Amino acid sequence: MSAYEELMAHERTTQALGSVAGRTGWDQETMMPEGAAELRSEEMAALETVLHARRTNSRVGDWLAKAQAPDETGEAILRHLKRSYARNTKLPEKLATDIARQTSAGQGIWAKARANDDFAAFAPTLTRMIDLKRQEAACLAEGGDLYDALLDDYEPGMKGAELQTLFNNMRPRLVDLRARVLAAEAPLPLDHSFDEAGQMALSSKLAQVFGYDLTRGRIDKAVHPFSSGSGTDVRITTRTSERDPFNCFYSTIHEVGHACYEQGIRADYALTPLGAGVSMGVHESQSRIYENQFGRSRAFTGWLYGQMRDQFGNFGVPDEDAFYAIVNRVGSGYIRTEADEVHYNLHVMLRFDLERQLISGELEVADLEDAWNARFEADFGVAVDKPSNGVLQDVHWSFGLFGYFPTYSLGNVYAGCLYQSLREAVPALDSDLSRGDTTAATGWLRENLQQFGGLREPRATITHACGFEPSEKPLLDYLDAKFSGLYGL
Repeated sequence: MSAYEELMAHERTTQALGSVAGRTGWDQETMMPEGAAELRSEEMAALETVLHARRTNSRVGDWLAKAQAPDETGEAILRHLKRSYARNTKLPEKLATDIARQTSAGQGIWAKARANDDFAAFAPTLTRMIDLKRQEAACLAEGGDLYDALLDDYEPGMKGAELQTLFNNMRPRLVDLRARVLAAEAPLPLDHSFDEAGQMALSSKLAQVFGYDLTRGRIDKAVHPFSSGSGTDVRITTRTSERDPFNCFYSTIHEVGHACYEQGIRADYALTPLGAGVSMGVHESQSRIYENQFGRSRAFTGWLYGQMRDQFGNFGVPDEDAFYAIVNRVGSGYIRTEADEVHYNLHVMLRFDLERQLISGELEVADLEDAWNARFEADFGVAVDKPSNGVLQDVHWSFGLFGYFPTYSLGNVYAGCLYQSLREAVPALDSDLSRGDTTAATGWLRENLQQFGGLREPRATITHACGFEPSEKPLLDYLDAKFSGLYGL
């Protein structure tokens, strides 16, 4: 075997073991009995020990030095493996194992603290996690910016300063649009009860309408919806609320966007570094365009209105136009995952600023809740009433996912660019969506973006699909046009 072939055989097994670790994490979120948390943290730590040893094995370095790529795909694989090897060899095995153990234990502690609205119960766990992530960042940064070192794990090549500039460019137009919309008359929210069984039935239908292959996936419930896996086993979760079915339906559509990206990657990329989404920003572009530009459009909500009447009967909304307005109702809510398109990025900017301060040491965990509450009231004009509506609402920090949050807004920016190009390429888009037919839209994304997985770098992936360099302008123009029309601005 050549060095390249030996490297690929080694990587295939490493990727398979990583899939096992991912499935174990999925089980922890959905089906694991509460009493198994301590054992599970040890299992996850053990898996990470094995994975870290494989990823840092000196033979990998030798193979990488000798390997000759047979083609463009091979060159991309080697690019990923060289980056991964350089990154992993900077981390001591004990630190990697400690982070895995803390990550597994932290999720359960966060869930209990959130249920009890008790930030103090979570604070020691978060403090320990931040300490570990600072150690990790110091190893990776080698004297550079700590936050950038963590961000690179989710959006390779991106820098905190570049994101700050992007957000600074976005904020004025978002704040202005928010002010104009909130000054207009808002539609009344839904006032009806929707049974859980009906929500899950329609949720399953929506998933399939958007192209989710249930022979290679499944839908379960979780406290915080997520997508997990790749290739032939991609699973999603959603959640239900008796008074808010949109929480279920749009969480499902959002996670289906992630899942369809993974299911749409070329089969011959499986168990290679190209067999998964190239970055979280690109991943979010898929979930956000499915959820918002498609799922919350006037065309698709007209179809969804009929489906909801079939499932739940008369639920107090007189027609499709009123339903469209309710789906896109703008308000200063507490919860990021339930936020309208106008407010959503402001939620992300809050988290981005706070987590950068936590990693740099400018903000300590003891002061985090007060800092969150003050910033939220300043940005949204509403005082946080309880931790589960504030600092405890997101699972990410319990998992150590520092650097993840800004990719949500980056995904929105990318989605805005993709939507502009897609509308030109699929002129019958609105007609299709009004019939609940997403085939052309999702097919365009699969053809131009999803199938390529990690073949190109993140920004190049978007540029290839759109035909132009991404910027925030298409997103902001889309939001202005949509909400000006909805609110008569």
